[in-house]
Amino acid sequence: MAEEKGNQISIELPEDVAEGTYANLAVISHSHAEFIVDFIRMVPNVPKAKVKSRIILTPQHAKRLMRALMENVKKFEAQNGPIKDTEPPHFPPMNFNTPKAQA
Repeated sequence: MAEEKGNQISIELPEDVAEGTYANLAVISHSHAEFIVDFIRMVPNVPKAKVKSRIILTPQHAKRLMRALMENVKKFEAQNGPIKDTEPPHFPPMNFNTPKAQA
């Protein structure tokens, strides 16, 4: 639970959440009101990948998250050198029964 004290926020991090969850794929979808980010763990030789966590964000928070990630990647690369952007693996088509995007 986050408590706000003036300009400071106190955030509690439960032990089970602090351990983190490994994901090596993210699938992002959106509606007019929210962004949904599914974090997935794919394991070699296992035909079915599992969603390990789903985060639902407002469009405003999605944009803030994007900016924060960009800023942190820049800081990381300044300290550690460029992150190699390897070609993404070829995945079979995923059908989420969502309507096709239209321009």
